[in-house]
Amino acid sequence: MKLDGKIALVTGGSQGLGRAIALKLAENGADIAIVYVGPEEPANTTRDEIAAMGRRVKAYVCDVRDEEAVNATVQAVTKDLGKVDILVNNAGVTRDGLMVSMKDADYNMVLDINLKGAFHMIRACYRDFMRRRSGKIINISSIAGLVGNTGQVNYAASKAGLIGMSKSVAKELGSRGVCCNCIAPGFIETEMTKDIKEDNPLLLQVPMKRMGSPEDVANAALFLASPESDYITGETLRVDGGLAT
Repeated sequence: MKLDGKIALVTGGSQGLGRAIALKLAENGADIAIVYVGPEEPANTTRDEIAAMGRRVKAYVCDVRDEEAVNATVQAVTKDLGKVDILVNNAGVTRDGLMVSMKDADYNMVLDINLKGAFHMIRACYRDFMRRRSGKIINISSIAGLVGNTGQVNYAASKAGLIGMSKSVAKELGSRGVCCNCIAPGFIETEMTKDIKEDNPLLLQVPMKRMGSPEDVANAALFLASPESDYITGETLRVDGGLAT
């Protein structure tokens, strides 16, 4: 599954799942645009690791909630690296709490970053994908978007929205050779899940009896980014150890 000559833009690409995906795509030949907000050091570390592989790589600060910033970033990536072939919408946050006490600001932030941010990125790449009649869009959803989760009304809504949006984009762009799919991770060992204990009731329901690794999600992203998945679109690939079966 080689990606030689391909350019991948990964949002939230400096840490966690985004970092693992960026490294995996680079290992398989892609040049990488890391899009991030927050601390500069993790982005620089990821950038340097990718550069050490001999790949072209640049890091861009961009708040995906800001449509103008997203458009400017995609234009900068196109100028610097030539194009975008693979778009991975991984940027995401949580602001958990029971619905009855959830603040509007927390609800809106999660929807704006997790869902609207992906919308902005896809729309910024849309016309170029259509013109070139190729492209891979990979949206990082969650099993919370499939089955819900107590205390995550906002997060589950944003991730379910990603699935619906991906199905719609798949229908719009399928005739132009563009694939749009989702990955729905379950419990993956990242900073976001560091507080989950081994005796957590939900974790005990995982048929494989363990958490997954960022590498597991990155391998799924590699498949969906590769030519081997050219006839797969509108799909949601669960990487959850069987939890949502």
